[in-house]
Amino acid sequence: MPLVTAPVVAVVVVAAGSGTRLGAAEPKAFVPVRGRSILEHALSGVFLMADAAQVVVVAPAERLEVARELAERVAGPAAAHVTVVAGGDTRQQSVEAGLAVLEPGIEIVLVHDSARAFTPASQFEAVVAGVRATGGGVIPGLAVADTIKQLDWTGAVERTVDRSQLVAVQTPQGFPREGLLAAYATANEDYTDDAAVFAAAGLPVTVVDGDPLAFKITTPWDLRRAEAIVDENAPASVSRTGIGIDVHQFDELVPLWLGGLHWPDEAGLAGHSDGDAVAHAVCDALLSAAGLGDIGGNFGTDDPRFADARGDVFVCATVRLVTDAGFSIDNVAVQIVGNRPKIAPRRALMEERMSAMVGAPVSVSATTTDGLGFTGRGEGITAIATALLRR
Repeated sequence: MPLVTAPVVAVVVVAAGSGTRLGAAEPKAFVPVRGRSILEHALSGVFLMADAAQVVVVAPAERLEVARELAERVAGPAAAHVTVVAGGDTRQQSVEAGLAVLEPGIEIVLVHDSARAFTPASQFEAVVAGVRATGGGVIPGLAVADTIKQLDWTGAVERTVDRSQLVAVQTPQGFPREGLLAAYATANEDYTDDAAVFAAAGLPVTVVDGDPLAFKITTPWDLRRAEAIVDENAPASVSRTGIGIDVHQFDELVPLWLGGLHWPDEAGLAGHSDGDAVAHAVCDALLSAAGLGDIGGNFGTDDPRFADARGDVFVCATVRLVTDAGFSIDNVAVQIVGNRPKIAPRRALMEERMSAMVGAPVSVSATTTDGLGFTGRGEGITAIATALLRR
């Protein structure tokens, strides 16, 4: 059995802030960006690192279970590497809470703000490499592009600052474990970042190149920018088509239900349920497109729950199966083959009814077979449906 090496790197992901400037109703780390929370996006970059790491998520005390569920979902098979702890009143206290649960073998600690949700894995790896090479603190930074002015107490410009010696600092910030713990133990004020705590203890800090993608989500404008990044990197949607056919013979002893509508004074269709050939064909087309089998395999005739069930029961249940499998429904088309009933007078109503069931446009057409076959002889009805889904 291969030897599993315990990680020597830990990443403390700080996600305990309120994010008041974002104007959201929940803590910033749990605000969604295109269906995934900011915390999930941040952890995705962490778990793309080449080397295994202990991942410590510092979350609000009232959100620990939610944070654990999100982190373990992103981690997948690496969920054993996840630790979740409650944060403090300040960022510095939250980092200290994360440091308190480091595993014994950890040698290098990275501290990362979850608000920098799109930080690439390469930046984590560059910081780790920098700590190993220098033995000191390492922070990523971007060159300052704007002209910087220093003001006096009245707001008047005193001088132009030489920006060649300035960088805009990002995270993760990396440190040797023992040095960082010692720095935090002696910190006598609240610092704005971990590098300041480390430097205040007289320990060296150097800078590596940062990445524009590691911007911090702070305002609604930043959140919109984050959405645009997700949109730009989203894979192209995949379309899938399916076909369904259902055939039923007439039964004079039962009422006719077709396309979700009751047809008074018409012979019904024989079947285990209501015999709605249109609804059943639609179900088969949707299931076929999603690769989920067919109506018989999902709603068998031996299941008493579906005896005499209306077509809408099957259609609504099928739509749930399809959407749960990750598909959206673009449209469905149905053609009815038979001599009766006359579809034209109620076509619009049938389309409206079926569209409401499916949650997408359903078009209906009808034809005859010029007296040929069992439909031409008036013995029953055939319905043929096609569906277009998108993943």
